[in-house]
Amino acid sequence: MKCIYCKHNKLYTLSTNQVKCAKCKRKFSIKKIIQNQNIIQCFINNLTITQTKDKLNLNYQTIKNVYEKIRVDISIYLEKQYEQSKVLAYEEYVYIEKSKKNKKENIFDAKNFMCFEYNNKIFTLLMPSLSRYKEQFLNDGASDIYYKEFSKFLMFNKISKNKKEQTLIHQFLYYFEQEILKYKGVSDKNFFYYLKEIEFKFNFTKDEQEKILLKY
Repeated sequence: MKCIYCKHNKLYTLSTNQVKCAKCKRKFSIKKIIQNQNIIQCFINNLTITQTKDKLNLNYQTIKNVYEKIRVDISIYLEKQYEQSKVLAYEEYVYIEKSKKNKKENIFDAKNFMCFEYNNKIFTLLMPSLSRYKEQFLNDGASDIYYKEFSKFLMFNKISKNKKEQTLIHQFLYYFEQEILKYKGVSDKNFFYYLKEIEFKFNFTKDEQEKILLKY
């Protein structure tokens, strides 16, 4: 095994069961590396934290921490990829949970994001949340007017998504709507990271995902 930091091939085993690089003098745990590799495999295969815990016999919080770090790393990686590319097409999309569609006041809980196509891949940009305007609109009695306009926009989204010409963006939106259901409700705070996870898994094969994540 080589050093994970400088790739030097001479390592010393320490009494703490860690190894130390003879060149850069940094320490790391082989056991932890193997553990993280196993968690990454579970993440790539869409296992939940609970399923991963049962499969690997690890602590729930340990897996949760790794999953959260993976999602942060993914968002950083995707941003860098997009910055180096040229946009070919884009489209705005609004997502609202099925259970919330029948109540007008829930329109403020919708998630609005842009989809950009580049190099046969998709990049998503989450737009500011409307939830901060919810109380103001309800108090001003303007919710009905806003709801009518919003309904028109939702209809446009539906028509656009069902067009015979299935672009890469439409393929992604269909994939997104299937995948987001697996999480059974995502908080506003975490939606960005789940969106990026879905984007990542849409853009790359499982082998490519593993290679990227192991570098991080």
